[in-house]
Amino acid sequence: MIGASGFLGSAKSRLLPASVPFRFFVAAAVGHVLLWGAVLIAANDFPRFRGGAGPSLAAVHLLTLGVLTFTAVGAAVQLLPVATTRPLVAVWPIRLASWLLIPGAVVLIAGMATVDNTWMIAGAAASTLGLLLFAALLADNLRRAGSMPVVRAYGWAAFASLIALVALGLALSLDERFGFLIDHAAAARAHMILGGFGFMGMLALGFSHVLIPMFALSNAPDQRMAWFGFAAAAAAVALGTIGALRDVTALQSAACVVGVVAVGLHLGLMHVALAGGMRKRLGLSFVLIRSSWVMLTLTPLAALAALQGWAGLGGPTLFGLMALGGWLMTLLLGVLQRIVPFLASMHISRASGGPPLLTDLGIAAPLKIHAVCHLIAIPALGLAIVLDSAQLAAGAAVIGAVGALAFAAYLASILPAQLRSHPQLTF
Repeated sequence: MIGASGFLGSAKSRLLPASVPFRFFVAAAVGHVLLWGAVLIAANDFPRFRGGAGPSLAAVHLLTLGVLTFTAVGAAVQLLPVATTRPLVAVWPIRLASWLLIPGAVVLIAGMATVDNTWMIAGAAASTLGLLLFAALLADNLRRAGSMPVVRAYGWAAFASLIALVALGLALSLDERFGFLIDHAAAARAHMILGGFGFMGMLALGFSHVLIPMFALSNAPDQRMAWFGFAAAAAAVALGTIGALRDVTALQSAACVVGVVAVGLHLGLMHVALAGGMRKRLGLSFVLIRSSWVMLTLTPLAALAALQGWAGLGGPTLFGLMALGGWLMTLLLGVLQRIVPFLASMHISRASGGPPLLTDLGIAAPLKIHAVCHLIAIPALGLAIVLDSAQLAAGAAVIGAVGALAFAAYLASILPAQLRSHPQLTF
C-alpha cells in the first residue's frame, strides 16, 4: 500500500476533483447491486441466454456498462494522467461525458429490460456520445505521453476497440427497430468481444503492468516479454472480432489459441512482479485479483469448448460469465478496493495538509462479506448455467446481491470523508 500512496502522492497536481472519479465509482456500485437483482429476475432465462431484449440482456449490460465501464472510466481518467505524467487537457469533457454516459446507460438498460426500442435507441445514443468524449480524452492523453510505451500500446488498442464497440452497439440498438444488419447475432458476438476483450480487456491488461508492481513494490515487468504479451493479446482480439463478424469458427478458434499464449505471458509477468516484490502480504484485495487470474486462465479454454460444442448448450453463456464476471469484474473490484481509499487519502491530504490514517477511511468488514459472497456467487452461477438450473441461478443472485450491498456499504463509508474535505464538490 505504500507503493500506491507514493504513486499517487508524487502526482497530486494531476489529481482530478474528487467528484469526477467518485461519481463513476458510485454509479458502478449501484450497477453492481442492480446487476444481481436483474439476474434474480431473469433466473429462468439466464442460464441459456443467447441474446435478445429482455431482463437477461439488461443484466448483461448492467455488468458491462453498469459495473465494468463505469469503473474503468473512473479509474482511467485518474490513473492514466498519473501514469503518463500528462494531466487531462480539461476536466469539463469528462464531467459532460458522465452526464451523457450514466443517464444514457440507465435509459438503455431500462429499454432492454422492458423491450422498448425507443428507450434503447435514445440510451444508446447518449451512451455513445459519452463514451466518445471519454475516448477523445484517452486519445489526447496517450498522444501527449512520452513514457510507458507498452501501457500506451494497450491504451491505443483499447481506444480503437472502444470506437468500434460504440459503433456496433449503436447499430445493434437501431437494428432492433429497423432490421438493417445482415447478421444481428454475428454483430452482437463481435460487440461482446470488442467490449470484453478489446476495450475492457486491453485496459485491464495494460493497467496491470502499472498497478500490480505498484501494489507489490516490485520492478516494472520485462519490456520484451510485455511486448510479446501485447502482440498476442491484440492478435487474439483481432482474430476473434473478425471471426465473429464473418462467423468463421476457424478464426475464432485461432483467437482462443493465441489467447492462451497471451494469458500465459501476462500471468507469467504478474507472477514475476509478485515474486520479486518487497511486499508479500497483499491482503484481501489480492484474493480477488488472484481469483480473477484463475478465471482469465479458463476463459480462452471455455471459449474454445463453446465453439467446438464441447461445453453443451450453456457453453456460450458460461464463456461470457467467465470473461465478464469471473475475470474482469473480480479483477476490477479487487483493484477498486485498493484504489478508492488511496484516492480519498490523497484528496483529504491535499485539502487538510496531512494524510489521514487509512484505517480511518472506510469500514473493512463489508469487504470481507463481499469477497466471500462474490467468490461463492460467480461459481454458483456458472454451475447454474452448466445444470440449466433457475433455482441455483436465483440463489447465486441473492448471494451476489448481499456481497454487492456490502461493497456499496464500504464505498459509502468513505464518501463522508470526501464530502467533509470537499464541501463544495461539483458534479
